[in-house]
Formats: sequence, C-alpha cells, structure tokens
Amino acid sequence: MTLPLSHVTVLDLSRILAGPWCSQLLADLGATVIKIEHPLRGDDTRAWGPPFLKDSAGNETGEAAYYLGVNRNKQSLALDFTQPEGQAILLELVVGADVMIENYKVGGLKKYGLDYASVRQVNPGIVYCSVTGFGQDGPYANSAGYDFMIQGMGGLMSITGERDDLPGGGPQKVGVAVADIMTGLYSTVGIQAALMHRDRTGAGQHIDMALLDTQVATIANLNMNYLISGKVPGRMGNAHANIVPYQAFPSADGHVILAVGNDGQFEKFCQIAGRPELAQDPRFMKNSDRVRNRDILVPIVTELIKGRTTREWTVACDAAQVPCGPINTLDQVFADPQVVHRQLRIDLPHPLSGTVPQVRNPIKFSETPMEYRSAPPLLGQHTASVLAGRLGYDADRIADLAARRIIAINNE
Repeated sequence: MTLPLSHVTVLDLSRILAGPWCSQLLADLGATVIKIEHPLRGDDTRAWGPPFLKDSAGNETGEAAYYLGVNRNKQSLALDFTQPEGQAILLELVVGADVMIENYKVGGLKKYGLDYASVRQVNPGIVYCSVTGFGQDGPYANSAGYDFMIQGMGGLMSITGERDDLPGGGPQKVGVAVADIMTGLYSTVGIQAALMHRDRTGAGQHIDMALLDTQVATIANLNMNYLISGKVPGRMGNAHANIVPYQAFPSADGHVILAVGNDGQFEKFCQIAGRPELAQDPRFMKNSDRVRNRDILVPIVTELIKGRTTREWTVACDAAQVPCGPINTLDQVFADPQVVHRQLRIDLPHPLSGTVPQVRNPIKFSETPMEYRSAPPLLGQHTASVLAGRLGYDADRIADLAARRIIAINNE
C-alpha cells in the first residue's frame, strides 16, 4: 500500500533531537530519508548513553537508546562533506531530493556550498528546513541554543514546578526535551505545507525554524492569560490556571489526577465523594467561582481524596465519566491494558541485537497505515546502496571513496 509521503525523498543533515524527530515522522509517513552522518562520529546521540543496546550475548553494542528513539525508517549515508568531493556527492543527491533538513549554526553550511542559496541553484524546488535555537536572524541568531536553556528563556520553566512558597518550590524543566520535540513537529507541518505549495507552483522555499519561537508559541493559553490580563503567571505545581479542581491529589496509597473540566463533572464528583452539597455552594457552582475560590476548595478536595485508594477513585470516577487517572511509572505505562491494546510498543529487526524496541507512531490512518520498515540504521549502513542505487556509482568508485575516507561503509 502506498504511504502518504512515499513519493518524497529527504536529505537529513540534522543531529540530536529536533531535526531527527521531524525526519523520523516524515519517514514513518513513507518518505525516503537519507541520514547524512560524519563517517567517524555519526549523529552525536549515538554516544549519548548508557543505556546502550545489547547484543544477543549481553554486550553493549555502542548504539545508544537516545539515538534509537528518533532514527527508525532511515538510511545512513556516512559522508564527509567538509571535503570538496563529499560536497559534490551531496549536491548530486540534492538534484533528486525534495527536502533537506539541517540544524547547523546560522551560515555554518555556506562554506561547503550547502546553504539554501547554493542548494536552490542545483534544485529550485527543494524545501530546505533549517532548525536552530534562535532562528536565522535577530540578536541571538549566532548563539547556541539547547532545549534546557530554551525552556528557561521561553517561559516554560517560569510556569513549571511547585510554587515558591511550598516545599520543593522553584523552576523546573519538563522531563523530556519538549522544545526540541515540538520544534520537530512544527517543522514537519511546515515541510508538508511547503511541499504542497511546491506541487502547485514548482517553487521550493526555505523554512526557518527556531526552538525559542516554538517554545514561546506553545505556552498557549498562559500566553493569552498574560496578554489579556497583564498579569504574569507563576508556577502552580500540578494545578491549572483556569480550571479547578484540575490537579494531582494524594490518595490513600499514592496519588490521583482529578481533571474536572466542567460544572457537570464537578457535580458528579461531589456525588461520588459523598459531598453533593459542594456542587450547590455558591462559591463552587461554576468553574469561574471555583477558580476564584481555589484556596478554599482545594483543601476540601484534598481531604476527600485522601480517604480512598487511587484505584477506588479511578474506578468510581470512570463509571461516572469524571476524568481521573493514576500517575504511572514507565513500567506501568507499557503494562497498561490500553497501551498494550493500542500496540504502542513494537519491535524491529536489528543486525546487532536481533530486535530493538520502539514506540509506535501515534498517528493511525484508516487507509494508509504506518509501516515500520527498518530499525535505526548503523553508521554508514546504507552508504554503498545509496551511492549505487541513486547515483549509479560502481563498486570500484565506492571502494576508492571509502579508502580516501570521504565515505564510510558498514556492512553489518
């Protein structure tokens, strides 16, 4: 079955997370993604461990879990484009490509003739996506930007973490690199839109993606709270700025998340909790009342939740269709019946370990279901096949390039 992007070829010069997250999503959608890597080092995240994948004998393979999480369905071409012949090879590939993704410093590829202005001379229809910390222009354009600092600079850490006046209070980053991941997702949307534009007009374009831009944009409703009210939001722990009760509460044996999204759900919760009169209290009848009186209501709900176990609450609330759930550790996540039913864990064949676990793409198509064609590649695993299949290089020429260290070949 033809996948949605099976007609698209992507040259991926990106490393770490934001760019590879984007290119993995494009690959899952069917695009042919050729990952261009340094012949000796490869993507930096190959070494970001432990943990490392182990072979059948239990020995570490050198393939870091971090790298394995963002590079499936890709081909690895180990090519040194700092050398003129390497640049020429890459430009040959550009001719037949639809998309190029890179995350080098602003202007960093110009000296190799691989910046957008140079590449578009070879292929005017190329969609060229640059991912940087701060974008292609502005006072910070030449500064390095990593997810952690972007979470701070972009406001996320100012609203994440416990209140300063409570134990454990203070700024806190999110547990995963959300600025990188969200930038990868926005980049994917931008690339697909640019491809649609190209298909109508024949013209490619340059997409300028910045982690800081994305982080600021995804503050979402709290951005608007500030812009409308002029009040700077602070950290609220697990509470919600606009909905009450909507946070984590300690139960008799752990914690439970109660996410009451409307007045009807609040009335049902009060009935479940044995306090139906709370829903009729003028201080709590409407969500706006509950938000204004959160300091009164939250302690009441806290005492109620403490009286039952997490499972007792989740079962009772589920029966009444009141959103409520546990706080699972990852072992509990992958054992959860819904996660198991949705087959979120998959396993792909791997040349070093037999198989490698993966997390399935969450997009479910009715007509063009995702295909998981290959595990994250070894460094240079597809060098020979890409050069032979796409550029027509014969074995002697490929061997000569490898001998001169312009390319690297991994035949595992």
